[in-house]
Formats: sequence, structure tokens, C-alpha cells
Amino acid sequence: MELFEGYLKIALNSVAVYLFIIVAIRLFGKKELAQLSIIDLTFILLISNSVQNAMVGPDSSLAGGLVAATSLFAVNFFFKYLLYRFPNFSKIIQGSDLMLIYKGQLNQSNLDKARITQQEILEAVREHGVSEIREVDLAVLETDGNISIISNEYKHQTIRKRKGRNKVVKSQ
Repeated sequence: MELFEGYLKIALNSVAVYLFIIVAIRLFGKKELAQLSIIDLTFILLISNSVQNAMVGPDSSLAGGLVAATSLFAVNFFFKYLLYRFPNFSKIIQGSDLMLIYKGQLNQSNLDKARITQQEILEAVREHGVSEIREVDLAVLETDGNISIISNEYKHQTIRKRKGRNKVVKSQ
């Protein structure tokens, strides 16, 4: 019985840490998800290391680690289901997309809300193969942290994908 209580504690601690990280990421901004700098990567690695003991405590056994990982997979699966099933819940957790540029004009209030500098938006524009902001018809900070750019009167659309992969989609 004591062993079961120990594993239940690990499971509950893991879920609590998961929920804390989701709230923290939501509060500190979604641009952190897709635009990882060296500082952001270091931060994520240190956070994962700092919360490990909070999840498993003194139990460094394989079983304790598997219970923590299984709990994280289960709560992640449950959250993904809720996000899919309930759009309002999705909006609360993930927020909504923000228009950053419209017809070559910066939307400064949305840039401020997303904490994106003009230099960062200019870098994103160049990453999408557009040389100047005034050439962008639409730039949107998506809910996943990516910035989508549509330029040249909607003839050239690019969306920077996560994990550093770039994909160019051309539409007529």
C-alpha cells in the first residue's frame, strides 16, 4: 500500500508540474514556443531539471520515472482532447492568433501585447523571403508561436514551421 501511495504522489506531483508549466508559458508569452534562442533553450533545460525532483522526489527508480512519464503522457493526451473538443478551452489555454502586420503597416499594440520588437518582426519577415515590412500583406502570430507571412498581394505565403524547419507554400 505504501508503494502505491508513493507512485500516486509521483503521478499527482507530475500533473501539478505539468499544469504549472502550461500556466507559466501562457503567462510569459507564446512567442517563446517557436522562436527559441540560446537563452530560451537554456531556460527550458534548467526548468526541466529543476522540476524533476518535485515530480519524483527521492524516488530515482525506473518505476518512479515511468510513473512520472506515464502521468505526463496521460495529462497531455487529456489536454489535447479538451483543446480539440472545446474551442473556448483552447482559446483560454493557447490564446488566439494576433495580426502583427496588415498591408505593410505594423500593428504596434499587438506587437506590444506579444512582446515582439520591431527588430524581431523584421527578422521574421526576412526569414520568409520578404525584404521589407511594407511588402507584407499580412503577418500573424499563430497560437503555436509561429509567425505566418503573406506577401505580394497574397501570391506568396510562407509559414515558418516549428523545430527550425522552413516550408514555403505558394498559392494563386
